[in-house]
This record gives sequence, C-alpha cells and structure tokens, in this order.
Amino acid sequence: MRTENENETGAGAEAGAVDENVPVRFDTKIAVLLREDLESWQRLNVTAFLVSGLGTVSPEVIGEPYTDADDTAYLPMFRQPVLVFEGTKEMLTAAHGRALSRSLPRTVFTSDLFHTGNDRDNRAAIRAVGKDQLDLVGIAIYGQRNAVDKVLKGARMHP
Repeated sequence: MRTENENETGAGAEAGAVDENVPVRFDTKIAVLLREDLESWQRLNVTAFLVSGLGTVSPEVIGEPYTDADDTAYLPMFRQPVLVFEGTKEMLTAAHGRALSRSLPRTVFTSDLFHTGNDRDNRAAIRAVGKDQLDLVGIAIYGQRNAVDKVLKGARMHP
C-alpha cells in the first residue's frame, strides 16, 4: 500500500529495484470502471471477468508466483493494485471511446453477458453488437497512468 507521500513514478517495480525499503511505484495503472447501477453481486462478477483478460495481452502486469512459509505454491497475481471506479452509463460509453482512441488494452462486459453462461455465448453476444451500441456495464483498462487517468475522467472511486 502506498503512503500519501508516494506516487507512481515508475521507479521501483519497473526498474527492478531490489531494496525492500524503497517503495514500489508504478507508472502504469490497472483500472476497472463499473456502471453505478449494478447490484453488489454483479459488481464482483463483472470485475472478476474484466481483469481476467488483462494479463493475457499484457504479461508484464503479472507478478511472480507466491509461496508460503511451508513452501506451498500459489499462482502469480497482478503485480500492482487494481483500482475500481464507478460512473454512469454515459461515462462508461465515453471512457470506452477514449480507451479505443488511445489503443489501450481493454476488456468489456455488457448487460447481455448476465444472460449467458459460457465463453462462447459471451463472445457471440459481444460480436452481435457494434462498438458504439454496446450496453456497457463495465470496462477494464491497462496502460500508462496518465493515459488511464484521461480515459477515466469524471469517474469516482468505487465506495
């Protein structure tokens, strides 16, 4: 966790710092933007689905595997925090357009996906609708911190 005096300048993790006393800082950001009218279970489900795609095209977001004191192995996870935001339907549409214009790695979740039950049907539901007509309930993006901040303009941190 960062202290209020730390910022994400790119020193630390990106530079491969080994000094454990130096704060880890990132010049990149992983962010999820959820539509504000989702139920709690939907927010959790959408967030899990959205972030699952980011490591597949941006492997640098994945850290090293974990082990506990008994040498039990665990899978690697994101190397940096995932920030979750919320906004209106219009805000999601605008953020989606800005993410596309900046060619940022992104995932989308539409309202149609609440009615499917598998990856094949999920992909078909997205494929059936043009990008400007998607009924977005969530997007996840990854990229340089400043670019992600511009995409999320007006969004507020999820409570």
